[in-house]
Amino acid sequence: MSAPGLEPIERAGEDELRALQLERLRWSVQHAYEHSAPYRSKCQAAGIHPADLRELEDLRHFPFTVKDDLRAAYPFGLLAVPRERLVRLHGSSGTTGRPTIVGYTRRDIDTWATLVARSIRAAGGRPGDIVHVAYGYGLFTGGLGAHYGAEQLGCTVVPMSGGQTQRQAQLIHDLKPDLIMVTPSYMLVIAEELVRQGLDPAACSMRAGLFGAEPWTEAMRAQIEARLGLHALDIYGLSEVMGPGVASECVETKDGAVIWEDHFYPEIIDPDTAVVLPEGRAGELVLTTLSREAQPMVRYRTRDLSALLPPTARSMRRMARITGRSDDMLIVRGVNLFPSQIEAAVLLIAGLTPHYELEITREAHLDQLAVRVECRAELAHAAARRELERELQHQLKSSLGLATRVEVCNPGTIERSAGKARRVIDRRPRA
Repeated sequence: MSAPGLEPIERAGEDELRALQLERLRWSVQHAYEHSAPYRSKCQAAGIHPADLRELEDLRHFPFTVKDDLRAAYPFGLLAVPRERLVRLHGSSGTTGRPTIVGYTRRDIDTWATLVARSIRAAGGRPGDIVHVAYGYGLFTGGLGAHYGAEQLGCTVVPMSGGQTQRQAQLIHDLKPDLIMVTPSYMLVIAEELVRQGLDPAACSMRAGLFGAEPWTEAMRAQIEARLGLHALDIYGLSEVMGPGVASECVETKDGAVIWEDHFYPEIIDPDTAVVLPEGRAGELVLTTLSREAQPMVRYRTRDLSALLPPTARSMRRMARITGRSDDMLIVRGVNLFPSQIEAAVLLIAGLTPHYELEITREAHLDQLAVRVECRAELAHAAARRELERELQHQLKSSLGLATRVEVCNPGTIERSAGKARRVIDRRPRA
C-alpha cells in the first residue's frame, strides 16, 4: 500500500534528519535552561551547561526529567513561558491522585495537531474521511489530541468520546466512518455491541483504527483485524511529552510505531543504571522534546520498556511494542494508576487495614480491577463489611474515576510476606 503526500522530512536522509535534530535539541535545552528554574538547578547541580551540547551524543550527560519533577512543580513550576501564553491545560493522574499539569502554547497545539494528522495519514487516512473518536475528552489527552489532528488533516470528526456503547455502534453503522481512534479493548466491546444489534462487525465501513492509551499485544491486533476487517495500528504518546502522536505505525508495514524524530529525540537506557543502550537493545524509553514551547521535557524517563529499531516505511526510527514498565504503574482501561493510590484510598476509611491486594483480569475484552482488603477485627461481620465495600467503591470511583470491584474480608485473609508485599496480581493474557 502506498503512502502518498509524505512530508519531506518523512523521507529525508539520516544526515539531514540528525542535523535538524541537533539544531532543535540545542534550542530546546537552552530554552529549558533559561526559562525553567527547576531544570536549570538540575543542570547546575550536574555541572552541565547548554553550551556543552555540541553533538547529539552529548545529550547523555544532561540530567533526566521524571514525573516527580512535575509533581514537585505542581501546577505551573515547570513552565518555560508565562502562564498567560497557555491556550490549554491537560493532566494525568499521579500517585497522590492529584493530576500532573501540562501546558500548551498555540504553537504547541498546532505542532500536536500536525503530528496526529501525520499519524492518521500514516494509517491510511485522507482528507474527507470520517474519523470516529472514541477516546475520552477532557484532561486526558486522547480525545482532543485525536480530534484536532483529524481536523488538521481535513477529516470529518465524530467526537463521540468514551462510553454509550449502544450509540457508538449505531453511529458507526449510520455514519460509516473510515477510521476509528479508540482503546483496543473498547474496540472489541463495540464489536460485540454491533453483533448484539444484528450487525456484522467485519462488514463495517472502517478501513483502519489507531489504538493506544493502554498496552496491547500482537494477539489482540490479530483479533481486532479478524473481527472487524480493518488495519489495527498502534499510536503512542504520553501527556508529559505531548499526548498521542509521539509515534505511530504505518499501514504499509505495521512493524512498530515510527517515532516522529523531527520533534522528539529518543534514547533507550538501562532502567537500573541509566546508561544509554545501543540501538536494538531493550530498555527504558527516554524522550526529549525538540519543539515544545510551554513545557520542554529534556530526557523524560517514560518508564515504558521498549527498544529502538531501524527505519522502514519512514526515515525515522521505530519503537518496539512496549513490553511493560520499569515502575509499578498500572494501566487499566486507559487509566494510569499506582498501587499507592489504592492504598491512600484504603487508609482514608477508618474500618479498613493496610492489608490489601489488587487483581487485574480481562473479561469481555475489558480490563477489570478488583480490590481485596481486610477490615478491622471489630467489624468482621457481614453487614459491616458490605458497608465498607460500598464506602471504598465510592472513594475509588471519586479519586480514580474508575469503577472497581471491592471485597472486604476478615483479618488474616490476605497472604503475608516476610519481604516485599505482593500487591498486584495481573491475570491479563500475555502475547
